[in-house]
Amino acid sequence: MRLVDWNIQWGRGVDGRIDLARIVCEARALCDFDILCLQEVTRGFHEGDAAGGLAGGPSADQFDELAALLPGATVIEAIGSDLPPVGAGLHRRQFGNAIVSRLPVKQVLRHSLPWPAYPARPSMLRVALEAVIETDAGAMRVVSTHLEFYSEAIRLAQVARLRELHKEACDHARRPAKAEKPNSPFADTARPMSAIVCGDFNSAFGDSAYCRMLAPIPDAPAFADAWTCAHPDAPRAATVGLYDHEQWPDGPFACDFVFVTEDLKPCIAFCEVDPKSRSSDHQPVWLELR
Repeated sequence: MRLVDWNIQWGRGVDGRIDLARIVCEARALCDFDILCLQEVTRGFHEGDAAGGLAGGPSADQFDELAALLPGATVIEAIGSDLPPVGAGLHRRQFGNAIVSRLPVKQVLRHSLPWPAYPARPSMLRVALEAVIETDAGAMRVVSTHLEFYSEAIRLAQVARLRELHKEACDHARRPAKAEKPNSPFADTARPMSAIVCGDFNSAFGDSAYCRMLAPIPDAPAFADAWTCAHPDAPRAATVGLYDHEQWPDGPFACDFVFVTEDLKPCIAFCEVDPKSRSSDHQPVWLELR
């Protein structure tokens, strides 16, 4: 199973050009991915800066654009920030995460993450998008998420929720409820314990939110950083700030991570960061499980 994780900044490269096709092409060049986890995917932010759009002018619906670029794949969306049109805009402005899978997708869950009040700086609602996917390595839960940027306290609350959701899923794995009947929304609640949680954590390698993700979880397998498992003696590869020095004046560091449950550690064949791409302000990360 091959997975690519990438905060794509709505497809806006360091050159200022928005090109979702370029994102897909580069992700494919890294590996023939089965699963693509993305953050900062948009809908309705195309009206232009003056009317509430995003820099560069993304397409009206990047989720639909991904589906057109990847025919035959399942495109799953989760919206964090969902705002009304601005000015003469006609479309709601939506900003969130996506999972694109070429493999069979079972349950899909969309989790709003904690958003405690923090008046000192801007903030937005964040989500974790979860899909149960049948892979060659077995069924597993794949989560694409994007945590708070400005506030460490909010990030820690969001990490705590991710850990609670993992514990809840493991409880469903141990004590599933049977489906009511074949055509009912009351489906079988069984979910796998094995999981991958990836995305932009806005927490530097070794900082509090990162370390909290790795802490033991009662009655559930703990998470491990797939990159450090694959490179135990190497300096951490940066995932942001390599080329965009305006947004990241302090220089390169790692804040995009792929966490796997401990049972998947022996399955890690590769976990790499692409240091060359300039198609976003973040670098893509890819994982292969054998």
